[in-house]
Amino acid sequence: MIFPSDLQSNTSPDYDCRNEELGVGKTDEVKTGVCGKGLKGTFTYKCESRDWKPLEDNCCLCVLLDYTNILHINYFHILWAKLHNIKHNFILHFQSFLNTVDIIVSGNVSDTWNKLNKGKNTEDTSIKLLSAIEDISDRLTDEFAINETSIQLNRTTIKNSFNITSALPNSATEIVVPQVPQETTITIIIFTTLDKVLPSQGTNDSRKSDVRINGDVVVVKVNETLNNISFTFDITNQSLGNPQCVFWNFNLSNWDSTGCEVKPYISKGNETGKITCECNHTTSFSILMSPFSIDHKALAYITYIGVAISMASLIICLIIETIVWKSVTRNDTSYIRHVSIVNIAVSLLIANILGRCSPVVFFMHFFYLALFFWMLMSALLLFYRTVMVLSQMSRAKMMVIAFIVSYGAPLLIAAITVASTAGPQNYISKRNACWLNWLESKALLAFVIPALTIVAINLVVLIVVLYKMLRRGVGATTQPDEKHALVVIARCVAILTPIFGLTWGFGIGTMVSQDLSIHVVFALLNSLQGFFILVFGTLLDSKV
Repeated sequence: MIFPSDLQSNTSPDYDCRNEELGVGKTDEVKTGVCGKGLKGTFTYKCESRDWKPLEDNCCLCVLLDYTNILHINYFHILWAKLHNIKHNFILHFQSFLNTVDIIVSGNVSDTWNKLNKGKNTEDTSIKLLSAIEDISDRLTDEFAINETSIQLNRTTIKNSFNITSALPNSATEIVVPQVPQETTITIIIFTTLDKVLPSQGTNDSRKSDVRINGDVVVVKVNETLNNISFTFDITNQSLGNPQCVFWNFNLSNWDSTGCEVKPYISKGNETGKITCECNHTTSFSILMSPFSIDHKALAYITYIGVAISMASLIICLIIETIVWKSVTRNDTSYIRHVSIVNIAVSLLIANILGRCSPVVFFMHFFYLALFFWMLMSALLLFYRTVMVLSQMSRAKMMVIAFIVSYGAPLLIAAITVASTAGPQNYISKRNACWLNWLESKALLAFVIPALTIVAINLVVLIVVLYKMLRRGVGATTQPDEKHALVVIARCVAILTPIFGLTWGFGIGTMVSQDLSIHVVFALLNSLQGFFILVFGTLLDSKV
């Protein structure tokens, strides 16, 4: 079963935090960094939540240190005047900085920034600009507000809940903080044109899907940890769908949705075209949307409910097979049939178990293929017993062949797939599923081609066997128990093969179509495979 996987981090497993200036460190480790230009002293950082967070600021303006030698009661009024001038000059300089940013990100600048972002630098130029804005906002002190044409900055102290709505033209972005643990200072910067400047995909992201920034970009900086901070964005392009609430992860050099989720927008009137996001951390946020991606809650509910039913059915199937094993495996045909059913159930049961994405993709690939190869062995057994009636093979020999083919072939295919796709960058899907890659390496074909080939072979075998059965009857050369087993195998192959084939036929459809109905049908059929095995492979057998 294909499940959404958590986004993977590029952080080394030996270290929790990584930064070019501070180096690497583990959680709760403290390091000292240098102050910025024009400052002296030290700045202490602590490794928290996989990032170096400011802990203590002991930086001081150089101009202040020049006055330490002349501090005297008679000079306090001079010092106060100097401090006032420094503060006033800083606000003026910061306003000039924002005004400059406003100029270089406004107007028809998309082509220019695209060229800058595609330069030889490892990091996009626009991301360096965003990083500089965040760094400077960390240094702000007193409360103030600055409004430019496309930029709005507010720094204020809050005690309880807090909300602010954009005052910029053509923008109604709203930020809501429902509760703060204590009095704290929050800095909010809203950009209405950074969607034309920032990349919609990171430098380490080789996806070819058409994903775009489709709203304002909001920078939120706060001293305390905030939970469930809410953002309401206006959708810039109404034709796009599949909204994703994201923030720019500087460690991954990419947009990241960790800790953020899309929430239903509660309209206050006739408003439309808005998206609400809730996040449990603060940084630079926006929304990504795409015309080519399906992300519907109904699919998640269908998947989880269907898999629960499927796994319960498989467990019941194995329990029943254990109870009736001796009474239903008295001849070779029945024995091999029930061995196939047990291995099909075990393969699907293991494939449905969740785990870490990287290793599990291999085992999912292997066991899903094993399921199909055991279906193939059932069909070949049916062909052998009905067509090649004069040939007799021992039970042991049939078992050896069945296990070598049903597990050896999937293992070989899965291993070759890993080797040929050169690691997780092209082996694992970079989309919302922990499954084989399709867009870059087409690794998914290593499952689809064998599976659908087996479906085709089984259907041909079934036609040949049915023709032989109708032409001469089954009972002429077979014992009653074996005749019953052959009929059950034929019915099982006749029903399960089209179901499994149809399931993965819709699976191919999900690769090329974004029609929700196709995805829903695939989710239903795929998640209920275990239930089908229980019903048609075990419960409909009268001897069981």
